[in-house]
Amino acid sequence: MNPSLIDTPTLSRRGLLKFSLGASAFLTTVGLGASLSGCSPSQPANGLTVLRDSDLPFLRSIIPVLLDGAVAVGQIPTATDATLRSLDSGLAHLSPAMLKLTHQLFDVLTLGITRGPLTGVWVSWENASSDAIRQFLGRWENSSLDLLRQGHSSLLQLVMMAWYSRPEAWAHCGYPGPPTV
Repeated sequence: MNPSLIDTPTLSRRGLLKFSLGASAFLTTVGLGASLSGCSPSQPANGLTVLRDSDLPFLRSIIPVLLDGAVAVGQIPTATDATLRSLDSGLAHLSPAMLKLTHQLFDVLTLGITRGPLTGVWVSWENASSDAIRQFLGRWENSSLDLLRQGHSSLLQLVMMAWYSRPEAWAHCGYPGPPTV
């Protein structure tokens, strides 16, 4: 007789720690492998300082989902471009170590071999639906793995800081702007 799901023991604390350690090692290896193999070019995209061509499809797909409700539907393309420029400018001011970590996060999310298993988005980011992106964000936000929760938090903070640093974002939240001196 096959054991049912109820008969099998739940994941123990030790098992969870082993799984988390394995997942961390996997992500580190894939990120390092992508960097060393040239899968992720280190050259910035044309007209940008830090963001690479490989980062742009992912960011152009995720930014509209994260800005949903904060931007009028007709303004999403303009807001996405403005957010990308602000994000690029903000990333250019990071320490080399933090920039490296951010590039590793983007590499893991854009590399096909890791994108599907880690995000549940098996198609390219350009072809991913808004619902699929929302589901990915929800899974990462509520994950039992601290590494994925940190990834979600990093993505959310990067995009929100980039958007709300822009004057056109201030009216929506009622911020009159910095005082004139």
